[in-house]
Amino acid sequence: MRSLSSIKNRYIGTKAFYLAVIALIIPMVVQQGITQFVNLLDNVMVGRLGTQPMSGVAIVNQIIFIFNLTIFGGMSGASIFGAQYYGKKDYDGLRYTLRFRMYFALAAGVLGMLVLVLFGKGFYMLFLTDQASSPEAIAATLSYAESYAGIMLWGLLPFAISNCYASVLKDTGETFVPMVASVISIGVNLVLNYFLIFGAFGFPKMGVAGAALATVIARYLEMGYLIYQSIRQKKKFVFFQGAFRSLKVPLPLVKRITITGTPLMLNESLWSVGVSLIQACYASRGLAAVAAANINGTAFNLFSLVMMSMGNAVAILVGQQLGANDIPEAKATVRKLIVFAVGLNLVMGGLLVAASPLIPLIYNTEPAVRQLATQMLVISGVFLPFSSYVNCAYFTIRSGGRTFITFLFDCVYTWVVCLPAALFLCHYTTWPLPWIIVAVQVLDNVVKGVIAGGMLKSGLWAKNVVNS
Repeated sequence: MRSLSSIKNRYIGTKAFYLAVIALIIPMVVQQGITQFVNLLDNVMVGRLGTQPMSGVAIVNQIIFIFNLTIFGGMSGASIFGAQYYGKKDYDGLRYTLRFRMYFALAAGVLGMLVLVLFGKGFYMLFLTDQASSPEAIAATLSYAESYAGIMLWGLLPFAISNCYASVLKDTGETFVPMVASVISIGVNLVLNYFLIFGAFGFPKMGVAGAALATVIARYLEMGYLIYQSIRQKKKFVFFQGAFRSLKVPLPLVKRITITGTPLMLNESLWSVGVSLIQACYASRGLAAVAAANINGTAFNLFSLVMMSMGNAVAILVGQQLGANDIPEAKATVRKLIVFAVGLNLVMGGLLVAASPLIPLIYNTEPAVRQLATQMLVISGVFLPFSSYVNCAYFTIRSGGRTFITFLFDCVYTWVVCLPAALFLCHYTTWPLPWIIVAVQVLDNVVKGVIAGGMLKSGLWAKNVVNS
């Protein structure tokens, strides 16, 4: 009995603990839930145009996914320090990290636009192969991709700046304002998508270009709202007071954030490139695979929102405890959060499996695409609890500034293990695509989860970086 009680105390939190976690993640879940639900509706709207428009948009979004995760990686390096500065009540330090993030956002936004303009077509062609698709289908899909990307590139800069403001707010545990900003943005995006894709209520019928324009307008509104709230609520968010009165960031801090954050940024960038190349391997099986992967990815993003919110909760709560130099409590929090996260995602994975035959039916596409998408959704649902464990482990190791370890754990593992496996199985075997995806998922989540368990048990991640 004593043993059971000891296990319960070690892995199960108190009622107050779970109430605090739920209060933290609910705004993030709501924000991401609305975002992903609207993304699903947007995807369905584009999907009503046919397989080729949907595939063209999916290809561009796979490239923009790399940009988005690069921004996330750049912000995350500064967030390690921001969360710990806030835990220490050092608001000057938090302001310095905000300025650092703004410099990064501006540089990354401009660079991302240039890359899309100069190299976009070459990236899109990685997903289009004449071995499994006709030249006419490839040409049409490429045309849709270029039309969509030509407008979407103007949304990269406001997206980067919005992430700058949202990330510093989340470092302090403030998740409501970023949630409202996202709700406004996605509401506008949804309405404009309907108007501009289909030409409703007298608006021009723009197809995929309309979907891109709606997204760009929404991103500027989101950025504007976050900046407005940072000015309006300076008494509540005292760290915004005088934040840009000076543009100075102390060079020693720049050096420390850069040393800590560069592996994290490279990890997110190169990991996302690796994931995109794995998707390109799947795409070598034809446009049906591209379309099915798009359906699976959009639905999975909706069902994995709890997983992503729990990862952010780990980063915020554990980061603040490490900043306050409460190492034992940080370790206890990690154990309880991981158990909670895996349990929640067992439920979410089951729901995804149950919904897998129904989700593809809402798309205007061929039966073969729907069947393949259903199989992909089942696989995603089964592996969701494993993904949740690995995700929490990643954020735990990152919270203590062990970013080089996260680089090896996440990016290097993807490039050295998962990508070669996908490449070999797609090009040198006759395995059906669903079985290839299962094999890659086992490597990416089950095997990596075993490695993650050893890292967490070692306790080497638990480090106070602001006092080191």
